[in-house]
Amino acid sequence: MYEVWLPIIVFVAVYIVISLEIINKAVAVLLGVMVLLIFRVVDEDTAIGFIDFETIMLLLGMMAIVAILKRTMLFSFVSVKIAELTQGSPLKILILFSVVTAFLSAFLDNVTTVLIVIPIVIQLTAGMGLDPKIYVISQAVISNIGGTATLIGDPPNIIIGSKVGLTFNQFILNLAIPVLIAMSAAMLFIWITHREQFKPINTNLTKLFSVQLLLEKIRNEFLNVKIDKMFICKSLVCLAIVICLFVTQTITRISPGVASIFVAMLLFVISKIDVEQMLEEIEWVTLLFFSGLFALIGVLEEKGVIEWLAHNVFLRVGNNPYLMVLMVLWVSGIASGFLDNVPFTIAMIPIVKLMQESNPIPNNILWWALVLGACFGGNLTMLGASANIVTVGIAKKYKHNISFLEFMRSSALIALITLVISSIYLSVYLWMSL
Repeated sequence: MYEVWLPIIVFVAVYIVISLEIINKAVAVLLGVMVLLIFRVVDEDTAIGFIDFETIMLLLGMMAIVAILKRTMLFSFVSVKIAELTQGSPLKILILFSVVTAFLSAFLDNVTTVLIVIPIVIQLTAGMGLDPKIYVISQAVISNIGGTATLIGDPPNIIIGSKVGLTFNQFILNLAIPVLIAMSAAMLFIWITHREQFKPINTNLTKLFSVQLLLEKIRNEFLNVKIDKMFICKSLVCLAIVICLFVTQTITRISPGVASIFVAMLLFVISKIDVEQMLEEIEWVTLLFFSGLFALIGVLEEKGVIEWLAHNVFLRVGNNPYLMVLMVLWVSGIASGFLDNVPFTIAMIPIVKLMQESNPIPNNILWWALVLGACFGGNLTMLGASANIVTVGIAKKYKHNISFLEFMRSSALIALITLVISSIYLSVYLWMSL
């Protein structure tokens, strides 16, 4: 009997430790796996077999590519140019930076995007005498929404795509519409609720001159290195290649994991960059964390815990497809707002598979419900997404402290609005598919 209860106790304990950030998350999950190995709940070969190496390869490859792209300073250059285009207009700052943040989040990752964008937004808004907090929170929220649109935009997407076999094209075709609507709704909500902060600034010559000086200061601070155009070209060509391989996956039969590793190694060779230095920038802790989680959830699945949970909780809604879709969406959305959405997503995948088997729902709509819930729900609180935590940390570094409640006051309603939009979209999509 302990072979069933011990994995449950270990998983709950690990989840609590991760949520409260008591110890490093990779250490927590690997310690949990070691406990199960020591007590012979699972053997080494079986535990390793639970790891989804396709997901690990895709993460590793994209981390390597992004690490080199960051070194080109291209995205900092783009952000500075966007700052210049705003010409000190508060509303333009919100709109233009939101568009850039959403786009970068879709093709890089949320954390990398906020690391590039947030410092420039803070410098620009604070230098103009504006309160940077709402601009900072807005970019964190938009990064989570924008990252929902593609296979590589957010860790839950990578996990679901790899485990279920959903392609890059399927993500864009099925999620572009709700993401665009949700992004527009988020910006409109921010503008309506903080209208006073987005009024045009005084346009006298002195003010305009001050803005120009500020933009020059930002240029000097963020573009203080010589940009190697050839290095940028090589990096962009490789980025284009990996996206093309993702898009043509159904034709080439090359998996996203293999494609990303191949292009990363190709980029290492042609860029002649210091490989050891680049490898230090890869988030090995995250890769170990994912590997340990796959093993923990694999044991729960093998011992029948996941099946019991699916039948006694999620399948109790009956065979109504609308209720099933909305339940997955809202449970994922609320849970992801307060818990790390990565372990939650990994735990939900076998449950959704069982739901799909019991009542097949066309066009992978249950999976899109899980994606939208896990990603949009991350905006409920500061702890809901890694990008939120990193954003608040950057703001603190620049002497702008954002409290948990302050973040939640601005972001929670946006999360709920985007989940309502997702509910409508998924319901209409399901109606059209049945």
